[in-house]
Amino acid sequence: MSLRGDGPVEELAIPSGTTVEEHDLVVDGDVLVGGQSTVELGVRGRNVAIGERVSVGDDIEAEGDCRLDTWCSVDGNVLVGEDAYLGERVTVTGRLMVSGDLDIGDDVTIEEGFEANGWIVIRNPVPTIVFYFIVLSQLLRVGETDAADELAAALADGDDVRDPLLVPRSAEISDDAWRVSTPATVGDDCRLHGNLRAESIQVGERNEVFGSLRARDDVTVGSDTVIHGDVTTRGGTVTVEAGARVLGDVSAGDLVVYDGAEIQGTLRARGEMKLVQETGEADDEADGVEDDDTEDADVEDTENDDTEDGVEPDRDDESEEAGDADEGARNEGDDDSESDDASESDSAGETDDLDEEAATGEVAGAPTDEAADASTGETATVKPNPGADGDESDTDDA
Repeated sequence: MSLRGDGPVEELAIPSGTTVEEHDLVVDGDVLVGGQSTVELGVRGRNVAIGERVSVGDDIEAEGDCRLDTWCSVDGNVLVGEDAYLGERVTVTGRLMVSGDLDIGDDVTIEEGFEANGWIVIRNPVPTIVFYFIVLSQLLRVGETDAADELAAALADGDDVRDPLLVPRSAEISDDAWRVSTPATVGDDCRLHGNLRAESIQVGERNEVFGSLRARDDVTVGSDTVIHGDVTTRGGTVTVEAGARVLGDVSAGDLVVYDGAEIQGTLRARGEMKLVQETGEADDEADGVEDDDTEDADVEDTENDDTEDGVEPDRDDESEEAGDADEGARNEGDDDSESDDASESDSAGETDDLDEEAATGEVAGAPTDEAADASTGETATVKPNPGADGDESDTDDA
């Protein structure tokens, strides 16, 4: 599988559980390195595929297959658990040990010799993925579906699919720094050595990085992650989640720090700086749901009570009662007409007295508006004292 050009590797992806031990990069899954890269560390993984013109500074150990593309150089030994594929002009300064078959190209240099337990074929090997695709397509063409299923199961190794280590083209990886021109993603539970330089960086949870993080865009530090260095970005946003520890300085365009994060250095932000604190929104939402249910239940009970109590009386009874009330009102009106005429003079005199007392505003125990309304049956308006505004002439005359 030729890895020249941009290819499918568009970011530095470090899977969960990756560790750097001494001078080796140890991965549980596969390792895929793009062309024209420099890896000064040794590589240990399940299947290892090295692109064109890649330099590896230490041993390569592959539990499964190992492929070295043209013009690769390995400064150490190559140990392969299954099959090995070496392209043209590959150089190995150490020894090549292969447990399975060996396909080897022209002008390959192995300084300390090689050993293979299977077939040894000297040719330009067909890329592994192309070979498997050809075999699988031929099996499906002749109708051998069972054999195709067995081949697919063999390619999967019967294990769970694990994320590979992806190194983009023209990357530089060493014990001092990891430099790529693409975004970088670090999984969980990793232990890395070296400063990480990328376009953008996203670090997962429970990691420990012995170095600093620097990017042009956003940088995210997951919870329970320890960064033994600075975190810097030119114009992006730095996010430090709860439980994370940064033992150096943090410099960013915008800064977001969650409650529980620890930063021992200084904080610098050209733009906004946010401190996020968790307030237990889940509990509030739960309480709100219970309150809404209770209110709905109360409304339903109230409607039921109103329906039960609000029994409408018969219309015949209502009409009879209304007729009796009208007749009583007419009789009372006739009886009270004489008393009203007799009391007109008295009420008129009382009204004049009340108007004079309201004008002066000096009536002791003067009735309130409600009392006046009750006595006359009309709305009473009390005028303000003319002398209240500072004109004392009326008050003196009174």
